[in-house]
Amino acid sequence: MEKLIISAAICGAEVTKEQNPAVPYTVEEIVREAKSAYDAGASIIHLHVRWDDGTPTQDKRRFQECVDAIRAVCPDVIIQPSTGGAVGMTDLERLQSTDIEPRPEFATLDCGTCNFGGDEIFINTDNTVMNFAKIMQERGIKPELEVFDKGMIDIALKADKKGLLNHPLHFDFVLGVQMTATLRDLVFMVGSIPKGSTWTATGIGKSAWHIAAATISMGGHVRVGFEDNLYIEKGVLAKSNGEMVAKAAELAKLLGREIATPDEARKILGMVK
Repeated sequence: MEKLIISAAICGAEVTKEQNPAVPYTVEEIVREAKSAYDAGASIIHLHVRWDDGTPTQDKRRFQECVDAIRAVCPDVIIQPSTGGAVGMTDLERLQSTDIEPRPEFATLDCGTCNFGGDEIFINTDNTVMNFAKIMQERGIKPELEVFDKGMIDIALKADKKGLLNHPLHFDFVLGVQMTATLRDLVFMVGSIPKGSTWTATGIGKSAWHIAAATISMGGHVRVGFEDNLYIEKGVLAKSNGEMVAKAAELAKLLGREIATPDEARKILGMVK
């Protein structure tokens, strides 16, 4: 089985210090959490950014500042800016994260509209998805196709048929938001993507660790971090993103998979030309 790529989603746009004091807001805190995840074995840092008061932003200058600061301490790590941003942001606002220098090599592409709970709706029309795919292709950025249910896989494949995606495709299955996070669901999603694609899975909240274990066993790749889950075990808050990455790495060791370095991850994902 190929080596395991661990992605660390270090802060997201929704979680707060009131929920877990270790959630990073400032540039210094974001660098601290990125370094802790990298040191524990993460080869990808999935990056949202905040203002110092915790407000989520897609501001280009804030992204540039955070990316430069992470690069200073983790020079070879893959930094994956989010183009999701936060609920209510415009398309142009969200795309600022891909307009930094140097251009990101990897970024997320959300492939459909999602109900986040209550009245929160994260809107991604077909036109938005196609436009984001086109712009990312023009900028030479590999998209991680972020899907919350099977229908979003089909929207991604529609973009592929239009020639807007380069192969191999890479998917991230986010389970436990719009689609339940069971082994049945994970197997169904994996069976729905084109042969030769790579994939990562993410379990939200209480589903984080059983999805991680199943994914490692099935040959996929894993995303953990404060964006998705605040607990290292039931009732125990994680002290850092690094602690969660270390737990994923320990699961991999128990299940017989080695951890990929950033350069090995680039080869697995087809990012090396």
